[in-house]
Amino acid sequence: MTQTAPVDTVEPRRIGAQREGADKLRYGIRRGAELEMAGYRSIWRWITRAPHVPDGASGFSYDKPIRTILVVFIVLSAVEIPLIDLLVHGIPWLRWPLIVLGVWGVVTMLGMLLGHLTRPHAVGPTGIRIRHGGEVDIDLTWELITSVERKRHALTGAPSLSLTGPLEGQALNQVIQDHSEIEITLEQPTLLRLPQGDVTVSTMRVSVDDPAGFLDAVRTHIP
Repeated sequence: MTQTAPVDTVEPRRIGAQREGADKLRYGIRRGAELEMAGYRSIWRWITRAPHVPDGASGFSYDKPIRTILVVFIVLSAVEIPLIDLLVHGIPWLRWPLIVLGVWGVVTMLGMLLGHLTRPHAVGPTGIRIRHGGEVDIDLTWELITSVERKRHALTGAPSLSLTGPLEGQALNQVIQDHSEIEITLEQPTLLRLPQGDVTVSTMRVSVDDPAGFLDAVRTHIP
């Protein structure tokens, strides 16, 4: 269970059908709205101090490599708002749209950051929950899981969620900064419902900030 594999570099595939023209535009608008609402829910969850960890489970963060970057961008964007107001204070038709845009940008990035903080991966009595931000929540019961191992996989240029491997036994990759740390092998190909579309996978590879602690929690349920 604790074996560490060599770095694996493969070509990731995006999830969902290829879209063109108006269909691509409609999909982009819908996904943007969904991400926006997920961000607002994450902010509310943080305000109410309600991190999404099931009873009896342990939470494991996965966003450490990008957390500082997000915080810096949020701070810089917040500082820009009064500066913009100072520069264009006498031009109302320009001032207010820029202020609204600045506030929206800060709130959007804050929602992204809090989506990671309030929805960690979880290992508990019923199984493993894999999260990514405010949208992705994959519930894997112990009956579905064959093994959990520490294997580092590099996926150069991969989006946060991607597919690799042959279609009959493909892997779903949840990555932060192009790599994952934990590999979960499933008993059989399993249908997962994701915001980008449904996929059937045999393996999951996930990013975890504390892979050793994650495996220790798993051992309490899988010998």
